[in-house]
Amino acid sequence: MKPGKLGFLQALGVALYCSLVGLIMWQGNNIFPKVSPYFGPVMVLLLFSTSVLICGLLVFYKPYQLFFEGKKKEAISAVVSTAAFLFVFLFIFVLLMILFK
Repeated sequence: MKPGKLGFLQALGVALYCSLVGLIMWQGNNIFPKVSPYFGPVMVLLLFSTSVLICGLLVFYKPYQLFFEGKKKEAISAVVSTAAFLFVFLFIFVLLMILFK
């Protein structure tokens, strides 16, 4: 798979995952109506830690494989294109946020 296409798919996966987490956070009071003062922060920290792991795997697993297969240029290109597409998705979300204010 070409690094540009791989970067797009990885960035799309991260954007979809972040959208799902954002939806859960947005509707958190409805999903979890009564959370104790202890469990709320613990749940947020666990969600954050899990999100870091999932996003790290989405972005770096395939480039890691490519790197150790000796395809170092493709691995670096995939990470750079993922970062570029993530920036594009961020820009789109900012525009949507402004438009649907």
